Amino acid sequence: MDKISTFFTVFITIFLAEIGDKTQLATMLFATKPNYSKTLIFLGASMALTAAALVGVIAGSLLEALLPRRFISILAGVGFIVIGVIILIRGA
Repeated sequence: MDKISTFFTVFITIFLAEIGDKTQLATMLFATKPNYSKTLIFLGASMALTAAALVGVIAGSLLEALLPRRFISILAGVGFIVIGVIILIRGA
């Protein structure tokens, strides 16, 4: 996969995953406060998402060195399923 394809694949995947999630809702809530700078809200949220992405890249790189990629993919899939089942059971 070339660099442009990789960039857009990651961008679109993460963008779609973030739409409507808790992070976006929290950012929208902060934006409703009249005394809060919208620029500072944007910068704070952007830096937080960037820091979280950095943690993900570092963790993924470390896991890649320790575990087979297929195992990591299965573990991630099972993790998503478990989280989904917990959310369904709790009714959240």
